[in-house]
Amino acid sequence: MKRISATLFAVVSFGSTVFAGTVAQPGDFYLISRDRDGFFVGSHKLFVDPYKGLNKVSYCNRDYFVRSHSVAWTEVESRRGHVVRIEYNFGRGWRPICEGPEDQVTLMDIGIAMSADDVLETSEEGTTGQSRLSSIGAMFQTGKSGHTDSSYHTR
Repeated sequence: MKRISATLFAVVSFGSTVFAGTVAQPGDFYLISRDRDGFFVGSHKLFVDPYKGLNKVSYCNRDYFVRSHSVAWTEVESRRGHVVRIEYNFGRGWRPICEGPEDQVTLMDIGIAMSADDVLETSEEGTTGQSRLSSIGAMFQTGKSGHTDSSYHTR
C-alpha cells in the first residue's frame, strides 16, 4: 500500500507534459486495445485540441488529434488479434464509442509510408515526459512482474 501511495504521490508531484498524462480523467478519449475476452491490453490517448506533433484525423465522423505512433499501434494491435476501439471515460468507467479505428485511419492517411512496426521502433518527438514518469515508476519496482489483476481501464 505504501508503494502505491508513494508512486501516486510521485506522479502527481512531478507534473506532466501533454504526452505524459498517464492517469485518465473523465471526458478523455482513448484508443483502447482489449483481448478476445475483453480484458484491457493497452491504450493511447486521443486529443481533442491540436498540439505540436499531432495529426488531425477523423474517427466515426468526429475529429481528434493523434500521434503517429498511436495510428501504428492500432494497426499492430489489430494484427495481433486484439479488438481496438475508441472508448470514452465517463468518470465511472469506459464506454465504447467507435469501432475499428485501425480501418478508419492508416499511416498512409497521415502521410507516413513506413510499416507500423518500423514507426513503433522509431523514437517519437515529445515523449520525454513519459520517459521521466517511467523512470520514477521504476524506482518503486521490486523485481516482481508488472502483471496486475486490475487496471483503471477495466473499471
